[in-house]
Parts: sequence; C-alpha cells; structure tokens
Amino acid sequence: MPLAQAVAILQKHCRIIKNVQVLYSEQSPLSHDLILNLTQDGIKLLFDAFNQRLKVIEVYDLTKVKLKYCGVHFNSQAIAPTIEQIDQSFGATHPGVYNSAEQLFHLNFRGLSFSFQLDSWTEAPKYEPNFAHGLASLQIPHGATVKRMYIYSGNSLQDTKAPVMPLSCFLGNVYAESVDVLRDGTGPSGLRLRLLAAGCGPGLLADAKMRVFERSVYFGDSCQDVLSVLGSPHKVFYKSEDKMKIHSPSPHKQVPSKCNDYFFNYFTLGVDILFDANTHKVKKFVLHTNYPGHYNFNIYHRCEFKIPLAIKKENADGQTETCTTYSKWDNIQELLGHPVEKPVVLHRSSSPNNTNPFGSTFCFGLQRMIFEVMQNNHIASVTLYGPPRPGAHLRTAELP
Repeated sequence: MPLAQAVAILQKHCRIIKNVQVLYSEQSPLSHDLILNLTQDGIKLLFDAFNQRLKVIEVYDLTKVKLKYCGVHFNSQAIAPTIEQIDQSFGATHPGVYNSAEQLFHLNFRGLSFSFQLDSWTEAPKYEPNFAHGLASLQIPHGATVKRMYIYSGNSLQDTKAPVMPLSCFLGNVYAESVDVLRDGTGPSGLRLRLLAAGCGPGLLADAKMRVFERSVYFGDSCQDVLSVLGSPHKVFYKSEDKMKIHSPSPHKQVPSKCNDYFFNYFTLGVDILFDANTHKVKKFVLHTNYPGHYNFNIYHRCEFKIPLAIKKENADGQTETCTTYSKWDNIQELLGHPVEKPVVLHRSSSPNNTNPFGSTFCFGLQRMIFEVMQNNHIASVTLYGPPRPGAHLRTAELP
C-alpha cells in the first residue's frame, strides 16, 4: 500500500487512532525507512524509503493490542504470548536465531517473526543435535514471552522488500511506474509515462489484472489531448498570480492577463501540467519527488523520473547524463562540470502569517528546467518549460 493511502486511512479514523508520529531521516531520507508510529497502539508501519510502499508491520508493544491467528487469540489480556502459545498457534518452524547483542531470540515463520526477550537467561540457548526441528530443538525456559512481532513479505525480515501494489489499492486510479523526460536539441519536449492500472474488464476484482501501458504528452498539446491520454486530473488549480514574473528579463512589458493559467494536478502520477489560459496548450510540467521534510510532502505520490542533461565537456560533444528522482544536486553540478547560477530562494507558507517548519528551498535554472533543491541536497521538484515558440508538437498515433 502506498504511504498516502495509509495516512488517509489513519486520518479518517483520527478519533480512534491518535498520536501518530511520522519518523524519517532529515539529512539522508533514503538511508532509513519512512515510519508511521501508532504510539497508542504499539504498532509501527515501515515504508520503503525509495518506492514509499508498506514493507513491514511491527507490533512493538503487545500489551496494547489483541492478536488472532485463524480466528483464535494468541495474545490478549487473558492469553500471554508465551513461546508455548506461539508453538500451539503457529506450529513448528525452523530453529530460532539468538542475537547476543540485542539479547533477543528470533523465531521466524514465512512472512512472520517473533522476538523473545532473554534478559533472565543465564546463558545463550543451546541446540540439541538430536532434535533439529521446531521449538523442541532449543532449551528455552517456559514462559518466555514475545517482545516484538513483525509481519512482512517473503522468507526473511532482513531481505524483505515492499511487494508490488495490490490491485485492491488502485481504487480506480492510475499510477506511474516511471516517467521519462523527452528532449530535442533545445531542451525538454515532453514526458513519456509508463502507467499502471487495475484492468477494468468485465468480471469481479478477483479476476482483474494489472495493466501496463505507455503514454506520451508534449508541450503544445491541447487540453483535450491530455485528457484523452491521461484521463481526468484529480484537481484543477487556477493560478492567481505569477510570483516568478519579477525574475523575467522585462517584467514591465508583460501585460496583465484577463484569464488565469490553470494546472491539471495528477496526484497519483506525481505530475502537474500547466495550460496557457488563452491557447489551452501545455506550457509547463512539474514533477514531484515527495521527500519527507518538504512542504508538499504526502500530497503527491513520488514521480520516478529520468531526465537527460546535456553535458558540455572538451572531450565529449553532445554527451548526456541522466538525473533521477534520487540524484543529489551536488552530483548534478559535478556532472555539468560548472556551477549553476545563484538560486532563487523559495519560501512556501499557507498564508502570510504562517511559518513553514521545513525552511526554504532553492530553485536553480538549467536547460529550460528549474530544479527545486531542499536543504539536504535532494531534489524536491523539477519544473520543465516548453520552447518559447508557439505550435503543438506533431503527435504520432499511440496504440494501447
């Protein structure tokens, strides 16, 4: 399940599930899982730092929850989760693993692990060579109780990865597996999106299959083109003013428009598309990386983009390097071989009197793109601008 869906569920039940914490690494958000900590329920939901889908459910305080397996309690006020109870409920498994540093004994089933506290033990558990199956193979004192429980996909908690998104999580939405920025000689020309959707053929959801298809949108495409290719946006947002106008070469010559440009917001794709108010043609794309610690965190799903950058070096003419969702700005400047001009400082807030707890971001202009960079050097968003000349890109017929 994507992070945004889990957050939406918790927010919907905010009167019952209270005091939820979001835990993440501010300086290196990709090195640690993104965690939703349900403090009153003793549960942590661990999301993969890269794809932001649920990877592990950890129950770290079993006194706050009742747990059943196959309709029978193995943890409640009346039933303590002892090693005998786990054996009775789940049956035999491979011998457990003792971690002397944590003083925890880990008992692993497929997709499920229990950790037992061994504080009272005078020595580490010993294996009896004659009995190499199930719990009987270990000299475990009676009454040792579960300290933590982990639910995950696969055979190993250490190696587990978030599985592909279940069909039940699509809820009629389309998601982007990847977004490639297309470019011509002058700069970006459009986007090629690899999209995922739950198949909407006849029959029940149980019969549905995931559909994968590619679509492209270009600068100069009409509003109808985009609706045909990507479907309806989640929201349409009309711009009230252009705060970047002051940085244009001749702002005094720009006549105030009687109409407002408008955005199509595709939250599950992590993409915004800006249309010109007069021509109703695409003039800008915005790609969002959805890093925690950014003002717009959890509004958009992460856009897994690849952007080719033109590199001008003495020994290689016309060479390109790729910038991705996970690139750091320092590395991009190194690839370019020269520092980019000084940034524009962007300070978002919901109203003039409100402060933004995450601080400012920095906007660098480069090859008809604006990179919004966070203080930890990660890219928060990339805005792509169309060529200054009018006219739509010639579209080729696209078949599903």
